[in-house]
Amino acid sequence: MIIRSLDLFNFRNYKKESFVFDPGTNILYGDNAQGKTNALEALFVGCTTKSHKGSKESELINKGSEEAHIRYISEKKERQTKVEIHLKKRGTKGIAIDGLPIKKANEILGVCHVVFFSPEDLSIIKDGPEVRRRFIDIELCQLNKAYLYNINNYRKNLKQRNALLKQISDKPNLKETLEIWNAGLVEAGKNIIKIRKQFISELNELMREKHSKLTGGKESIKLNYVNNVSAESFEEKLFFAQDRDIYQGTTTVGPHRDDLAFLNGDEDIRKFGSQGQKRTAALSLKLSEIELVERMIGDKPVLLLDDVLSELDRNRQNFLLEQIQGIQTIITCTGLEEFVKKGIGINKIFHIEDGRSVEENQK
Repeated sequence: MIIRSLDLFNFRNYKKESFVFDPGTNILYGDNAQGKTNALEALFVGCTTKSHKGSKESELINKGSEEAHIRYISEKKERQTKVEIHLKKRGTKGIAIDGLPIKKANEILGVCHVVFFSPEDLSIIKDGPEVRRRFIDIELCQLNKAYLYNINNYRKNLKQRNALLKQISDKPNLKETLEIWNAGLVEAGKNIIKIRKQFISELNELMREKHSKLTGGKESIKLNYVNNVSAESFEEKLFFAQDRDIYQGTTTVGPHRDDLAFLNGDEDIRKFGSQGQKRTAALSLKLSEIELVERMIGDKPVLLLDDVLSELDRNRQNFLLEQIQGIQTIITCTGLEEFVKKGIGINKIFHIEDGRSVEENQK
């Protein structure tokens, strides 16, 4: 799987720009705040309809403009697909695949799989549980349409239930209507828990192997799914938590409170690991994600690396670059010196300055 080209119109700081990518390694370099990350964000939005930063759609549109367009061509097993996304400050976005408008945004998922790796991912271990849940959700929504359906239903029911909980203290008679939202929450929640459990189990096996190679066999990592409730106990625990939920005005049990634990032996890396151990764990996690995606879709995903190499020491840099051979990679960086020194094969170079891209000859 590769991305052949990308066209941007009024996206972030790009007024009008086009990129034609190589199936190998593509470098986007330039000073900070020139638009390198914006180009990767556009690709991620194009493949998932969401920003990797969680930005609102209106924030993606160039200041002073009312709309933005993303157009890219992907290729999978020699079949090309054109995707167009029309973002609007007012109104819902429009999406077309090969010129045909689609009714639901989630129909775009699976057209092109991307894995995004940024410096923020290196803190996935030490940040709060919402960051780790977001990691799970982003990947599973691309890979599993049943998961996407259930997570959307779960969020809708959760939002309605929480709104109702806040009203019950003033209107006790509304308590009876909780049952409607409880049923929807439990049905979707059970499926979410089961799919997450399987995904994390497979990810754990890959991560142990990657981590062992990274540490020369000195460390053994384990990825644990810390589920707030089991699929079997969710309905019962939700019922018993009802009075507490009403008092607090929010739903206190369910997969929206799940987490991941990274263990080195019996030790929690998030609590007791060094900065180096946390970075190694995060790198192992992302590399395992790439391999798991390949297993599940039967093709290599496109890898988007946003200034990650500058955050890694030489050993981790080398390991990462070895692992991504044969994968179309689009890398952002501030300079080319490190790539030249390492003799890394570069297929295309783009210099980014103030929302403009200039393709350069390799030196």
